[in-house]
This record gives sequence, C-alpha cells and structure tokens, in this order.
Amino acid sequence: MKPFIGIRFKKDTAKQFQTFSRRFFKTHTEALQTMLDFFFYNEISPKESLGPNGRTITNLIKKRFDAMAAMMKNMEKNGVLPTKAMIELLFEHSPQKKRKQAPLLMEGRQDDPERDRFFKKVEEALVMEREYTNLKRDLRQNRAEFITLLNKVQLVKSRFGKPRLQLDMSPEEFEKLKIKIEKELQ
Repeated sequence: MKPFIGIRFKKDTAKQFQTFSRRFFKTHTEALQTMLDFFFYNEISPKESLGPNGRTITNLIKKRFDAMAAMMKNMEKNGVLPTKAMIELLFEHSPQKKRKQAPLLMEGRQDDPERDRFFKKVEEALVMEREYTNLKRDLRQNRAEFITLLNKVQLVKSRFGKPRLQLDMSPEEFEKLKIKIEKELQ
C-alpha cells in the first residue's frame, strides 16, 4: 500500500472537492488521479477554455438540422431543378439546346422573378469567386517574381561614398520584366 501525504487546501475548496469526489469516484485519490490523467493525456492546461459546451453544440446541431429540413422541404415543394441548375453553373456549363432535343425542364416552367433573381445572384457569386481566385493566383505570382528580383539586389560598399544597392540582372532580363509589368497594368 502506498503511503499517504498531506496537502493543504482552503476549506471551501476541500469541501467542494470531497463532494465531487464522493459523487463520481470511490476515493479522493482516484478522483484527483483521473483529473490529472485527463489534463496530461489531452495536453491541455486547466486554465484554458475548452470552447463551447455540450448544450451549445447541441443547440447548434439542432439549428443546422432545422435549416437542412427546411431546405429539403423547399426542394420537395419546388423540385430538384434549382440544384441541377446550380451544379451546371458550378461546372460552368450552361444548358445548351440541341436540334430535335426535348425541351429542357427549366424552359417549361413559368417565369418566376424571385427564382430568376436567385440564379442571377448565384451566377454573380460564381463570377466574383472566379475573379477572386484569379487575383489570388496573380498576387502569388507577383510576390514570387518580386522576391526573385529582391534576391538579385546586392549591397555594394564603396570606399569613397555611401553604400549602394546594385541589381545583378542583364539588361535583356530587365527589359522583359519591364514590358511584362507594363502589359499587366493595361
């Protein structure tokens, strides 16, 4: 049997711990050891917050299920055509009518201005997303080229004047870079 050791706690804390320990564990040692194991195993500090608790997560999941149920009811009510059109827009294929082809299902429906506005917004969002992706790609390329250019700059110390920066690049390379940047600005 392992020997016991005395640890000093404030009276209120000790009473609270004893109540907790009796409710969940056989001994106080088992309760304290389980708590320590929990913190060591999960590599967390008892001072840091664990984020949302079970109740808030449950409420969040319920809200998401309610939203999903509403979407499914809407799909059952209006059909699956909006989803089909959205997928076609995502893949950048607009429905093309071929000769002697049966009419597309979307063409047979009555004009619904609210649905038309929705699809117009979806198309605008897709265009904006594509432009944003292109801008990010261009920015990455420009940063890489700029870093390459900066790596070609060297500090030259002069004996008679101030130190200066020197670009270690051929005139042809410099002209190509200059023309490329001018084209991008147009």
